[in-house]
Amino acid sequence: MITRRRLLMSTAAAAVAGTAVPAAAATARSPSRSLQRDADALRDAGVTGVAVRLDTPHGTVTARSGVRDLRSRGPVPEGGYLRLGSTTKTFVATVLLRLVGERRVSLDQTVDDLLPGVVQGAGNDGRTITVRHLLRHTSGLPDYVPDVFPEQSAETYFARRWRAYEAEELVRLAVRHRPAFPAGTGWAYSNTNYVLAGLIIERITGRGWEREVADRILRPLGLRHTDTPGTRPFLPHPHTSNYQQFTEGGPLVDTTLPYRPFDSGADGSMTGTARDLNRFFSALAGGRLLEPAELTAMRDTVEVPPGNGHPVGARAGLGLFHTPLSGGGGCLGHSGSGFGYVVETATTLDGRRTVTVSAHSRSADPEQAARQETALRDLIDRALSRGD
Repeated sequence: MITRRRLLMSTAAAAVAGTAVPAAAATARSPSRSLQRDADALRDAGVTGVAVRLDTPHGTVTARSGVRDLRSRGPVPEGGYLRLGSTTKTFVATVLLRLVGERRVSLDQTVDDLLPGVVQGAGNDGRTITVRHLLRHTSGLPDYVPDVFPEQSAETYFARRWRAYEAEELVRLAVRHRPAFPAGTGWAYSNTNYVLAGLIIERITGRGWEREVADRILRPLGLRHTDTPGTRPFLPHPHTSNYQQFTEGGPLVDTTLPYRPFDSGADGSMTGTARDLNRFFSALAGGRLLEPAELTAMRDTVEVPPGNGHPVGARAGLGLFHTPLSGGGGCLGHSGSGFGYVVETATTLDGRRTVTVSAHSRSADPEQAARQETALRDLIDRALSRGD
């Protein structure tokens, strides 16, 4: 269920010999043994810090494991602030679908109709790409990320992390490259799609996507700990530090500060907490944010081809992914990732059980990364498949 936002991020969490510590003490509402066991398994696979929150009709359970940072080695804080990465896309898609419901835009309108001349060159043609294509990643548009992170190294991270781009600049970088396929004929995850979605929201409303997210989602749901910080670099306290291993066998690098070239826009800049994420996804799946027609459109999915970092059977909707559950049925969700972290939120189809997992380090070792990704998926599957 991990959705790939970053070029480097084909791996999950970083291994650190000797950093695993006993699981944090139970919180006020004691976590179930199985949830704590699964959090510990993710830690034992090498993730420096893990936090889990599961909300159900019977209440909330949490689990924490590992350390908040490698210097103090204190416990992972409860309710810590997170970088949401590409989970931002679900918020943006929800706003656009609200505008569809208000008949201010159509899912079948073309990008060129809304943003004339913005998508053109090297075979990219905004006249053939629709809003639906953008939100479902079926546009074929190239991803801008390789242009802003050209070398997978700590040196690139430190040298370029303060460089911020305007959305139009990122689109221009992307459309210098040929499309992956003609619009509507394939599927490929591209952050460029949601950079354009943010521009379309601004074109339709006259206000930035951040303002629309705040007014249409954050305030109505009382998500007081979710923010659209743009280029502001610091996470509020408390939070767990993020660590990236850029090269296999190399050191862990503290990457808690964002990489502004791809941490500043509509494709992945938001911050928040597990509580707020769970409330948002539960409300969305439960039909409290979109009218039935727009929610149906959001949940209308296409197959995600093999080799895209998703489990077998995963399907892509409009800002959401549907993943089968081992106990039957499926879940809806989206993940976010960046240097040193993965955040994954998933909810049952009715929104009654919702879980957020944050893993605060990432590895360059493919085998270890695969073990961590399996542990994360298993945690989510068990949390949502249980009937307690």
